[in-house]
Amino acid sequence: MNAAPADQIRLLEVQALDVRLSQLSHKRNSLPEHAELESLNSDLAQLRDLLVASQTEESDTTREQTKAEQDVDQVRQRAVRDQQRLDSGAVSSPKDLESLQREITSLAKRQGDLEDVVLEIMERRESAQERVAELTERVGAVQAKVDDATTRRDAATQELEAEAATVAKDREVVAGAVPADLLKLYDKLRAQQGGVGAARLYQRRCEGCRLELNITEVNDVKAASPDTVLRCENCHRILVRTSESGL
Repeated sequence: MNAAPADQIRLLEVQALDVRLSQLSHKRNSLPEHAELESLNSDLAQLRDLLVASQTEESDTTREQTKAEQDVDQVRQRAVRDQQRLDSGAVSSPKDLESLQREITSLAKRQGDLEDVVLEIMERRESAQERVAELTERVGAVQAKVDDATTRRDAATQELEAEAATVAKDREVVAGAVPADLLKLYDKLRAQQGGVGAARLYQRRCEGCRLELNITEVNDVKAASPDTVLRCENCHRILVRTSESGL
């Protein structure tokens, strides 16, 4: 393949712009905020799971407390009725009086036991409420960090994408001046060679593979026409000659 020396030099400009685009893409994908957000979102998910569990516990103990208080109230009301019957003198039979007194005593004990249950439930509910409050605060704090990291990531991404758009536009202009067949070969090699399809020959060294040409290769390069598109014998990239090739 042949191409004017100026077109081959221009290919190095395309390569430099492609390298810059790759660098910008890597930088965008490697922003420290990505790892920061991954860690924060993991913490946030765990905290939210704990918060839901605590809220569920609070809700359960609230219902449990309501039920226990209703049980206490029922026993209290029954005890009041029994006491009223006893105080009214409506029960005259000694046997019935004794039975009624035993029931009042039993109800008093039952009421005390149920009130102890209510107190125990209230303690668990208060503990759950405190846990909910604590976790709500922690979720809010972590969410604030997530929002801050997201803002920083988006700002950095926007800046990098703006630069990438400018570089891509410059690349389009420069590549448009390169012969189509030469550009096609370059793009093919770039895909095969890790993003580098053309390399400068600098002081008899290929800047693509960093290997120095041997004497036979140097003589072949010297003998080649300036329009000949050379390839590195080691890495097979397009080898572009410049005034600094050392020939």
